Amino acid sequence: MEPGTFSKYSWTDFVFSVIGVCTFLVDWGSDVWVATEFYCRGDFFWFGVLVGLMVLSSVVVQMFSWFWFKYDRELPGFSAQTGAKSVLFGDRVKLSCLLHVLQLGFLFRHISAIRQGFRVWWRKEEGSEYAVYLTHDLSMLRLIETFCESAPQLTLMIHVILRTNKARTVQFVSIAASTTSIAWMVVDYHRCLRAFLIDKAKQGWGSSLIYFLWNLLLIAPRVVALALFSSVLPGYIAAHFLMLWFVFVLWAWQQRTNFMDSVGGEWLYRSTVGLIWYFSWFNVAEGQTRGRSLIYHSFMTIDGVILLVTWWCYRDLVQTDAFVLPLLISLPLTYLLGLLFKTLYYCCFHPKLWRPLGREPGLPSDLPDAEVSFRDFSIQDSTLSSTLVNKRMACHATNFYTDQRVLRNPHGTNGAEPPHL
Repeated sequence: MEPGTFSKYSWTDFVFSVIGVCTFLVDWGSDVWVATEFYCRGDFFWFGVLVGLMVLSSVVVQMFSWFWFKYDRELPGFSAQTGAKSVLFGDRVKLSCLLHVLQLGFLFRHISAIRQGFRVWWRKEEGSEYAVYLTHDLSMLRLIETFCESAPQLTLMIHVILRTNKARTVQFVSIAASTTSIAWMVVDYHRCLRAFLIDKAKQGWGSSLIYFLWNLLLIAPRVVALALFSSVLPGYIAAHFLMLWFVFVLWAWQQRTNFMDSVGGEWLYRSTVGLIWYFSWFNVAEGQTRGRSLIYHSFMTIDGVILLVTWWCYRDLVQTDAFVLPLLISLPLTYLLGLLFKTLYYCCFHPKLWRPLGREPGLPSDLPDAEVSFRDFSIQDSTLSSTLVNKRMACHATNFYTDQRVLRNPHGTNGAEPPHL
């Protein structure tokens, strides 16, 4: 990695970590509140669905956290560079395993990141790179947690309101908490990815706002369309999800993802990507993404139209008469507006437009931009340089930014050959 290019831990990183913990606890508390309300009112089916989403999300996040904990410990010199007492759970592997089994590993990652960040930022101690390392992992875990729990839960809350034709305070609180969680994840994840760009221009407030809006405007109508469909055909929403999820997992496999360090971990990742794609676009492969993004949004547009038409045909004419026309007009327009904001972002507000790209020394001048811009990563590299780089997030930065230069593997090695699964 080139000297001076890696982002150091700052007070904003510390604030983001603290807010991340608060958001996690508030979201978890609202989930418990809603589940308790369902149980006390005798709505045992919805109680079971909500608890099931909470358990599934927690298990998936804990599995990722445990996989990464094992991968990091197997890297030669990792404990020596981070300090045995500073590593997530020190050298106590059994304690780490127990915490993950008890579904507390994600929470203790947050606590560890805050502790390490406080030591670096407030006490001016060493370990800035490891603090950044932890915050990058947490950003990815929050992304996973958001789409495994917050997005499905938001769909469930809207579904309950539509089915009962009334809303309670706790449901509005849950919807607000889930929406906040999704919005914060988008900003935090994008912010962490940009730390790996060498030629990074500043992400201005206008650019950040447009980026936030196009994600929100694409996700919101998708969630509402799913809730509308499930309100009229509740028995078919599971079949709809499983069918699309299976197709998405196969698509992720076809793109030869290479994010985890084991076969089992990679299939867990592909399964999670399939779940994320059910709600939102998420790039997982290096190269030109315009074609893949076009295919995805075309497919989701057709699926959304089918969902809305099905709801229109099976809806209750009396209960839906007051809001049917506004919904049929606003949802397609909102999704179209999201696509326009996405186009506007990449055409006018993307930070790359404010800084010319430089060529990589020693590379031929006739290579396409995508090939010139990227530097290779191997998250399975068995060596560790004096500079601690989170290769998992760096890999995603390589996939996300198709035309900007990303921090190279510290040893300059080529990326590992994708596993033939």
